[in-house]
Amino acid sequence: MARRGRLHLYEALEAKRSALLVVDMQNAFVAPGAPVEIPAAREIVPAINRLVAGLRRRGAAVIWVLHQNRPDGADWEGFFGAFVSPADRARAAAALSPGSEMHKLWPELEAAPQDLRVTKNRYSPFIASASRLNEVLKEKAIDTLLIAGTKTNVCCESTARDAMMLDYKVVILSDCTAALSDEEHRSALENTLQQFGDVLTADEALALLDR
Repeated sequence: MARRGRLHLYEALEAKRSALLVVDMQNAFVAPGAPVEIPAAREIVPAINRLVAGLRRRGAAVIWVLHQNRPDGADWEGFFGAFVSPADRARAAAALSPGSEMHKLWPELEAAPQDLRVTKNRYSPFIASASRLNEVLKEKAIDTLLIAGTKTNVCCESTARDAMMLDYKVVILSDCTAALSDEEHRSALENTLQQFGDVLTADEALALLDR
């Protein structure tokens, strides 16, 4: 507040230039007992569904961003070889490989045929060679990103940081993101609000699109 003089960054958002990125809401992260389960991710599903319906009515794009690695995890050895124990590596990598049931979107999410899907093999889809997301957004003349999904403090925050530094307007949706703890969730929102974008609820974001 002292630095920029106001809490929220944007007075209005343009639907045609906006996209919702729903990050990693796959069975591997959302399903009970999944290899990389984030239990709180199940709680945000109703809010995400309400949001995607509202965005489609307003003409904004909805993009489901799916994490995808090779079955052996060899395309991201820096993660699977260092941050996953040898006993769990095969199960975790297989869950995030294409064709796996765990790789699919959580079935309670209301995806639509007109929605876009993009895969990534790093926390952020904006890392060079990690995905085609930046090219897709440029092709559609999108300059504003609403970010939902999991984990707030890992893939969502990494995406928000990189997007801001690529000159996108960024909003993280506080009631459409989830982490392993409330403390991690709040810390990521605080980081975003201070340096990388705005933090709004789904209803607040929709209200800005209506102005």
